[in-house]
Amino acid sequence: MEHTRERVVRACRAMVEAGGPVPAAELERLTGRSARQLTRDFAAVVGTSPRAFGLAVRSGEARRLLREHEQVTDAVFAAGFGSTRAFYETTGPTLGMEPRQWAAGGTGQVLRWTAVTTELGTVVAAAGDLGLAAVRIGDDVDALVDEIARELPAATLERDDDGLADLADGLRRLAAGGSPRTELPVDLHGTAFQARVWDALRRIPAGQTRSYTEVAAEIGAPTAVRAVASACARNPVALVIPCHRVIRGDGSMGGYRWGLAVKERLLARERERAASGPGSSPPPREPAPLREPAGATS
Repeated sequence: MEHTRERVVRACRAMVEAGGPVPAAELERLTGRSARQLTRDFAAVVGTSPRAFGLAVRSGEARRLLREHEQVTDAVFAAGFGSTRAFYETTGPTLGMEPRQWAAGGTGQVLRWTAVTTELGTVVAAAGDLGLAAVRIGDDVDALVDEIARELPAATLERDDDGLADLADGLRRLAAGGSPRTELPVDLHGTAFQARVWDALRRIPAGQTRSYTEVAAEIGAPTAVRAVASACARNPVALVIPCHRVIRGDGSMGGYRWGLAVKERLLARERERAASGPGSSPPPREPAPLREPAGATS
């Protein structure tokens, strides 16, 4: 078992250094084990597959481990690392803060935030050094900021409209159905499954939609339709991860955390842009009162 653990740790470190999944052929070379054998080793030591672990590295899965285990050392071994030191050295960049900071609710972490007026309402965004950590849509700036603060109660939230001006412009364009001038960096934390769903959502072209069933099939989990819907609901960065592009199989809107009227308007604007041709981004319009569709629930 000791040799098995050493092989798994070697593979884990390779994926951490790469910032995500590593090709199976490379893992076979590093460990001297076939893909099938290494999958069995990972199941025994980490409780997941090599691919899932790589996605966990990309998405900050260590955050969930820290919250599930009282002791940091428990999380270290649950994540497949051989020592506390190795864990701190390798997972810090993935988390965007030190593991103890995150377990303590973001102690010492500074998140800059800004509020953007869009035709969908007010958008509040918070970003750390690695990118966007939260994007919320609503009417009350204070309420949206408070929601982010509750998730990371020990972090410091500082308003920085000037420093986040480019980010704000990108969000305003997304809310208008367009595209940001440059890709908006994100610093996401979630489970390996959520990361797979969020990756799939980002591959849905603007102006198009997919059903929850289609997304489940896309990520290789065709029976996990409810779990896909849950991952969409837990999307931490609205607009940037386009969970609004997922609808029910019968073509109805399904749910949306920020209200079905917002979802319908956003999809309509994206379709409008897509129909007008590539490279054309409609200018933002003056915000109009949102009217919920009949029978809709938020």
